[in-house]
Amino acid sequence: MDLYSVVCVRDRAASQKWFEVFFGRPADEIIGEEYLWQVGENAWVVIDDRQVRSARVGGTMITFGVTDLDDILARLAAHGIEHEPVETYGNGVRHVEVLDPDGNSLSLAEAPTG
Repeated sequence: MDLYSVVCVRDRAASQKWFEVFFGRPADEIIGEEYLWQVGENAWVVIDDRQVRSARVGGTMITFGVTDLDDILARLAAHGIEHEPVETYGNGVRHVEVLDPDGNSLSLAEAPTG
């Protein structure tokens, strides 16, 4: 099974630049007006600003499991991208929410090592 998570945005060009910083690379694929980043073997995040999706702008919530949370947050900070405070859950998972320019929630979660 493949997964395509569509993030509806107002301005694809502006969002493309933001997502390039968030993921640390340009889109892996461009299909028509959609820009896609591969985030797993069969999992993709897609940004789309077509009018047909305008009612859904800002409503996305995605959590990514990561192994390098501090490195990612440093990269975001170097580009002026802010985030909510990092929380540590009772099970040791560190979690932080990052909002894109349209208010879509892209959370990062890092499980404890060892």
